Amino acid sequence: MTENKKLLVIINPISGVGKQKTIEAVLESHLNHNLFDYEIRYTEYAHHATTIAEEACLSKRYDAIIAVGGDGSVNDVAAGIRAAKSEVALGIIPCGSGNGLARHLRIPLSPKKAMDVINNFYSEKIDTISINGNTCASIAGIGFDALVAHKFSTAKTRGLQAYTEVILSEYPFYKPTTYKLNIDGRDVERKALFVSFANSNQFGYNAVVAPSASLKDGLIDVCIVEQIPIIHMPIIAQLVYTKHFDLSQHVEIIKAKNIKVYNNEYEWVNLDGEAVKMGGELDISIETESLKIICPNGKEK
Repeated sequence: MTENKKLLVIINPISGVGKQKTIEAVLESHLNHNLFDYEIRYTEYAHHATTIAEEACLSKRYDAIIAVGGDGSVNDVAAGIRAAKSEVALGIIPCGSGNGLARHLRIPLSPKKAMDVINNFYSEKIDTISINGNTCASIAGIGFDALVAHKFSTAKTRGLQAYTEVILSEYPFYKPTTYKLNIDGRDVERKALFVSFANSNQFGYNAVVAPSASLKDGLIDVCIVEQIPIIHMPIIAQLVYTKHFDLSQHVEIIKAKNIKVYNNEYEWVNLDGEAVKMGGELDISIETESLKIICPNGKEK
């Protein structure tokens, strides 16, 4: 008789929009108990999931670690798995606000339907990004992007409306920076509102900033976005939500393996939706096939 696979389910109790509160019941009703045994751990402080995941991987007791939360929670678990240099698979039950990586992978946003993906237990290896030694599973950014992430972290509510309110309140007063970059050995200087480093194609909420980004191509999509005139905003919004952002005259996308940023003056980085202070110089590189992830079978990555 084959032994059941062991899952560790890590739940962020304060993530996103509250779906995580139903997960225990969903695990009981929708997980295939003929195939899986599971344990639950709740995070108790910021980035606790990274410690839990790393220790779980080193214990060699689990076949997969399931992140229940938003992109920040997914990033924390991915960082723990990467720190342990483990082949343990990452599963996602998206319960956050944006859920960018889950949307890119086409993992259903319904916890019950996401559990079906776990039950199927199909996995693939995807790339991750390293930024000054920090793991990025989906997308990172500097400039206005990082400012919004920092301000949003202190917002009293979550969700698209709160995120939009932060953007609208900060945009009129934000001054672009002339960034000095080195992209695969080539010096590049650009005045930009923000620069994103994309592994997946979007920030979340289906806001697609890097339409051709792939989790499996061994490349980072460096998205350099100029200050956008207010009058152009309706057109930009349409391009973002129809996956044609790269057609805008205000956008330049360069695919690369290694990037250096010499003057991240704000010092904060939007790392998978979470604001992280990393300093004025950034060393960014692609880590190919560095994370095993449970995802729908046959979907384009």
